[in-house]
Amino acid sequence: MNLPTASRLQFTPDLNICRILNGMWQVSGAHGQINPQTAIETMFKYVDAGFTTWDLADHYGPAEDFIGEFRCQLIDTRGKDALSQVQAFTKWVPRPGKMTKKLVEENIDISLRRMNVQSLDLMQFHWWEYQDKNYLDALKYMAELQTEGKIKHLGLTNFDTENLKIITEAGIKIVSNQVQFSLVDRRPEVNMVEFCQQHDIKLFTYGTLCGGLLSENYLGKPEPREFDLSTASLKKYKNMIDAWGGWRLFQELLAILKEIANKHSVSISNVAVRYILDQPTVGGVIVGARLGVSEHIEDNAKVFSFSLDEDDRDRINAVSRQSRDLYQLIGDCGDEYRR
Repeated sequence: MNLPTASRLQFTPDLNICRILNGMWQVSGAHGQINPQTAIETMFKYVDAGFTTWDLADHYGPAEDFIGEFRCQLIDTRGKDALSQVQAFTKWVPRPGKMTKKLVEENIDISLRRMNVQSLDLMQFHWWEYQDKNYLDALKYMAELQTEGKIKHLGLTNFDTENLKIITEAGIKIVSNQVQFSLVDRRPEVNMVEFCQQHDIKLFTYGTLCGGLLSENYLGKPEPREFDLSTASLKKYKNMIDAWGGWRLFQELLAILKEIANKHSVSISNVAVRYILDQPTVGGVIVGARLGVSEHIEDNAKVFSFSLDEDDRDRINAVSRQSRDLYQLIGDCGDEYRR
């Protein structure tokens, strides 16, 4: 299976990525047991199908180690040149507090070692406390490590527009921000998208499938209770749906998505991803990969087989207009983590 050219994005001069990123939060332990050997074997399947870009973090269980082992096996079986086909974006999520060059470098070195790389493709930085401005020091030290070659590019995770602006004005070059963005959570459209367009910052979006709730599996189904929701993602995004407008409105959305999906011979999930991929400044959508547990390689590929027309978008937007304003309820992107 070969993905079309439209599946790729020249993200930076040196990084050509797949616009559907394989999300590795799913190996952190909150989504069921993962067998490491099977996980690595499955990673080969993803890359061979054209899904070459991985999203991970220092705290996603063994995610960085999986990348390191996968790279070793790739070299052993296909030679060093094969490494250029794979991109791995990690995150550093420190506890707030005083930041020193030594502390930052030690943590970056851990990721380099675990992932078996000389330089991190993209380091996506998260910070819990905006009141603690030490995050600017952390980013300045990371920018120094970038100059020294340990990091290729700097990105952010769950920063709001106001603090993204502070960082940009401090002269730190940010290439991406990872935020929640879906047909249920459209908060990035309020401020984030416009700011990122002005500063050539890409958005990588997660929660775009609401942990799997935006799929045929939940169409026409009674509202699940908490013990019906088997993964951390399902629990998290069911709460988001409750805040957005509740199960009845969500069923309306699923029904419209199903009609649009049938029209294009694709799935509800494909339509949900395609809509967000088409938004300005969105570089890619992160779709969780439960390695060796469940795969959606063939279904994900269909995202690149069709386009939404104006009528499709109008019908989706008509449902969205009936929902509550999550920006008013929660705040800007990432504010749900800083309460």
